[in-house]
Amino acid sequence: MSGGPRHGTWEPAPAGRWEDAFLTGNGHHGALVSGDPNDDRVIVTHHTLVRPNGGEHAEPPRLAAQLPEVQDRLLAGDLTAAGDFTDGRPLPWVQPFHPAFQVRLRRPGVNGPGYRRAVDFATGEVTAACAEWRSRVFVSRADDVIVHEVTAAGLDIGLDHRLPGAPAGLRVGHGALLTPEGALLSLRARYPDSDRAYTGVTLVAADGGRTELLPPGARVTGARTVLLLTRVQRHTGEVDVAAEARRLQDLLTGTGHATGRPYDTLLARHLERHRSAYRRVTLDLGADPAERALPGSELLKRPHSPALLERLFAAGRYHLLSSSGLNPPRLTGLWTGDWDTAWSGAFTTNANLNLQTASAPAAALPEVTEALAAFVTRQLPDWRANARAIFGARGAVAPSHTDGESGLTYHFSREYPLHLWTAGADWLLKPLVDHDEIRGARDPRTAAALAETALFYEDFLTRTDDTGHLVAVPSYSPENRPANGGWGALNAAMDLSAARHTLLTAARYHPEHADRWRALADRLPPHRINQDGALAEWAWPGLEDTYDHRHLSHLYGVWPLDEITPYDTPGLARAARRALDLRGAENHSAHGHLHHALVAARLGARHRAAHALRHVLDGDYFHASLMSAHYPHRNVYNADAAHTLPGVLIEMLVQSTPDRLVLLPAVPDGCPHGELRGVRTRFGAEVDLSWTPNGARAVLRPTRTHRIDLRTSSGTRALHLIAGEDRVLTLETR
Repeated sequence: MSGGPRHGTWEPAPAGRWEDAFLTGNGHHGALVSGDPNDDRVIVTHHTLVRPNGGEHAEPPRLAAQLPEVQDRLLAGDLTAAGDFTDGRPLPWVQPFHPAFQVRLRRPGVNGPGYRRAVDFATGEVTAACAEWRSRVFVSRADDVIVHEVTAAGLDIGLDHRLPGAPAGLRVGHGALLTPEGALLSLRARYPDSDRAYTGVTLVAADGGRTELLPPGARVTGARTVLLLTRVQRHTGEVDVAAEARRLQDLLTGTGHATGRPYDTLLARHLERHRSAYRRVTLDLGADPAERALPGSELLKRPHSPALLERLFAAGRYHLLSSSGLNPPRLTGLWTGDWDTAWSGAFTTNANLNLQTASAPAAALPEVTEALAAFVTRQLPDWRANARAIFGARGAVAPSHTDGESGLTYHFSREYPLHLWTAGADWLLKPLVDHDEIRGARDPRTAAALAETALFYEDFLTRTDDTGHLVAVPSYSPENRPANGGWGALNAAMDLSAARHTLLTAARYHPEHADRWRALADRLPPHRINQDGALAEWAWPGLEDTYDHRHLSHLYGVWPLDEITPYDTPGLARAARRALDLRGAENHSAHGHLHHALVAARLGARHRAAHALRHVLDGDYFHASLMSAHYPHRNVYNADAAHTLPGVLIEMLVQSTPDRLVLLPAVPDGCPHGELRGVRTRFGAEVDLSWTPNGARAVLRPTRTHRIDLRTSSGTRALHLIAGEDRVLTLETR
């Protein structure tokens, strides 16, 4: 592996399950590579591949006329009133994400010694080899194509849609054609009872030997190497296969096909974009070289090894980068081998997508924040429709669940009232605001979305309590309910924090409206501390907390916001820490444990952060691919843990606000020394940090002149940073 043992993983056997296949992607196309020399399977995915299920025509509920009555009843003490704020629909699911097909390469009888398959995170290349066979695959960020080169004496090649869960009514047609460049294979699949379809095209180009059609595929014999270029497109009506073929043919001839090195040319173009992005941030925990050299499946059996944390950190950044482009990552990133993807393989915005993308600004992955910004901008018109239909308000309300094609709120029911949640836009915009702070410039798309969200709060926050404070009503804390009330309640802590953050942030972006929005934020009620001394999940008097739950929505003000900190609001921070102590794990979802670790790290609760992280490392959450699962024992393929873990480790080592730097707040257990390089801070400096049991050293490279507070275990001091001048800090550690 070109990046070294910390920057890739390997296995001594092919993937027997699609969940163990190594992954590569460019944020549009994805590929899961099994690496079987006798029957290699490359499963092709694309962010746009969602199966029509009626969700493509669904609308948000038109409930605005009922809102005043429901608000009146809730304010009068009817804690179940929000149960009537529905149009009675059963819980509909958004269009489910699915794989396109698998490219199959059969060559029975290969039993050569020395088998090894690997993925190189620094290049995005998945390789497999034995004595008589070699395979290389990557998905190009430059040319948006899956590139696959095979060295073998003979191959039968075909496109096969028969993957688990494929609907019986899927109408599939195959095409095979010989061209001067090689064989052109195509597969078109039309969804049952729909005018929508997708088409995949693979160009098979052999270097020497003979290529012949073996419908619906092709056979290559006697070639030195075989190159396959694959693309897939979802569409309505017909797609011009000939045009797609010309695109692949032009790509091939433009890379020196006659010289026999097109793969290397395509790879070089891809590396210009991928390698620099991947290398921006690195983590070195000084792990044992022998453990670093282990296959991933063996290293996972050593959950306390620093080598495992190093590799999971690297894999998480690689998979997050590889799944972000057209969209940010789904619940499964960009990959699945099954049509029956859990929770539709969608974008769940009340924890999952948010946790996965939160590290992108600090982890120097603007490719991820750009994918998120584009996603928000495309969906903003639908968010406006949600605000009008449900709340009769201007502005924008994000859905809690979306397939990426529609941003309309329709995934809800009386028992699961996700349509009541109003904090989603703020959470989705938080990484974009962080990114703007890091670079010292404001993206007009973020500014526009913040303004729309602030307008919503202007129209929604009209009711007051007996003290004159505004009331968020109805109010929903994902995905929990008061012990003595209904799902829809009043003044969920998350809703209050999100409204306050949106209004104050929008005021900074839009000075012309600043007075109005700040005044509205000042009228929001304070957080409440309950009878247990914990920050209450609902700030409305009399509502009782339900502690055993996977979500930590009420601690939104601690993380990802900076509303509650041990430095500025120590009383609330103590109450938040008490709330964290009382919180249960419910079903042990990975996102719950890692969310817990993030909040604990912000509060400086080192042992609690380490304990939450240890749950995931000890719980068998990772497949051999180093993609993760939602539940322990590799149950339900899911990207939450894989993509969130790098952010957890960064948060345990480096935290920043526009005016503060916190170093080593919660060093992970078993990591007495290490080095984290390239972290970006919200005051516009890059940080390299190294530490040992005897002390630490940090190098700050500021891009703008600024005064900040430095916080370490030794205390607080002011730093005056000057743009372009490195600042070297030597620190004591305790």
